[in-house]
Amino acid sequence: MKTIEKTLMTARLFDGFWDRWVAHGILLSEIEAVRQTLLTIDDWVNAFSELGEKHRKEALIKQEAVLEEDVKEDLKENLKEELIEAAENSYRLAALYYNLAYWIYPNRCPEKMALYKKSSELVEKADRLSPIPCTFDAMIIDGIACPGRIRIPENPKGCIIIINPIDSSKEELYSYEQHFIDSHFITVSFDGPGQGETFMQNGLAIRGDNWKLFVDKLIDYAASKFPDLPIQLFGTSSGAAWSVYGSANPKVDKAAAVSPPIENGFSIPNYFGERISFITEHQQSGVLPNLTSTKDYGPVILFHGNKDVMVADQDIYDFYNSLPSPKELVEYPNEGHCCNFELSNVRYLSIEWFLDKENKTVTFHEFTKLISDLANIPQEHIARESKFRDDLGIDSLNMVNLFVQLAEETGISFNKFISAENIHTVANAYQVIEKEFTK
Repeated sequence: MKTIEKTLMTARLFDGFWDRWVAHGILLSEIEAVRQTLLTIDDWVNAFSELGEKHRKEALIKQEAVLEEDVKEDLKENLKEELIEAAENSYRLAALYYNLAYWIYPNRCPEKMALYKKSSELVEKADRLSPIPCTFDAMIIDGIACPGRIRIPENPKGCIIIINPIDSSKEELYSYEQHFIDSHFITVSFDGPGQGETFMQNGLAIRGDNWKLFVDKLIDYAASKFPDLPIQLFGTSSGAAWSVYGSANPKVDKAAAVSPPIENGFSIPNYFGERISFITEHQQSGVLPNLTSTKDYGPVILFHGNKDVMVADQDIYDFYNSLPSPKELVEYPNEGHCCNFELSNVRYLSIEWFLDKENKTVTFHEFTKLISDLANIPQEHIARESKFRDDLGIDSLNMVNLFVQLAEETGISFNKFISAENIHTVANAYQVIEKEFTK
């Protein structure tokens, strides 16, 4: 059975196949509507191209609505901003569907490159609508350009290098980029050997140590471009392994790694292994660093799903125990590889890890643990949007007890919590902590 046929069969049969795409923004309802019809490569390309076109048209309608003159003057500016943001989001979703359309081709071919071009054009339209400008640059590896995108918010607190998983592109992980920008971090995201534009347009495959060279040069690039800011690394899957590798670089402040493959114990689906062979020149050599070959890593926070069938619990535990301090391990009992449905929380915790100060800050994970212990509620049932009274059953007396514990835990005055207005949800309470530690 050919690689594409195996991929199509896996997509039809296994729910988990779609987790990555849904986590990155693809709509599950639209996936379910077409999933069982994906029998051939033409079915795949047509289905996702049509969905891309649908969302492109929606973006265009929203853009055109901004120009309408019949909006009440007092509402016009706010409505205009909302429509522009909605149009940007629709363009990004359209681009993601075209990304999914070209992804089915494991090899570098005209069909794949044509669909990539459509996806890139839609990303460009979205970038032009964004209030945070995007600039472009390239690094040279093996004499070939590796293109990247850089976004700089106002008053940045640091620079996060997003190291993309081997089978992804810089455009696919837009939700990561946006989350970090919203938290006032510069984002730097480049396509490495075998990835996105670097592979499809420029033809650079993975060979020898060129991924090691890519990560080293990427760190040097960010450190030279933003010399006064701490350089952080964030990656998932293979990108997580390279983030851990990069943490040993003295120019890196901290790293966050989600489901890093520990090379000796890493297992991947058959169809995926075949896909990787199309972007490598020497039987997958150089795809992953050997994480057990050194002990000189910098501060790392690891994230692991206990239902991960690719990276075993014990491998993560053994590797974590070998890391020097400071370090942290966050586990999700119900998550698989890449912790896809906890990625928002993963990024929040990563930001907290990157911003860690000398004071007694409390991470969101620790905060929900306090609530869990106080109210005898499973921690995984506590979300940012949970209402203390309606969803968690926490009355006024227990809220006071929670504030007392938080004051002891953080050093923030008890009165800061009591005097704060409109603390109805978990997010409202945690904002008090965030406000104090970002002063």
